Amino acid sequence: MVTLYGIKNCDSVKKAVKFLKENNIAYEFVDFKSTPVDCDTVTPWSAQVEMKKLFNTRGTTYRTLKLKALNLDDDAKLQWLCKENLLIKRPVLDVDGKITVAFDLEIYKTLFLN
Repeated sequence: MVTLYGIKNCDSVKKAVKFLKENNIAYEFVDFKSTPVDCDTVTPWSAQVEMKKLFNTRGTTYRTLKLKALNLDDDAKLQWLCKENLLIKRPVLDVDGKITVAFDLEIYKTLFLN
């Protein structure tokens, strides 16, 4: 099963959706804004993906919450990801439990076209 997590207006998410559609890959889309995910979903992601890749420090939410000043460790970052999904770098692609974060065309090709 393929699940794509993100927000509809994110450019990287749009690229991932375009790739999946062009290659006739069935997927479920979970929009963080309308269907937030909790720690039960996010914690396993953090076991597969480095926190520095999963935690989005370049977004508006990070700046608005002034999280840089808090100098968070990985455990604190995980707690923030659980309650503020917009801090999660997008898109998150779950292919049968294997997690990929951010859109990388070559990785998507390897996952689906080989």
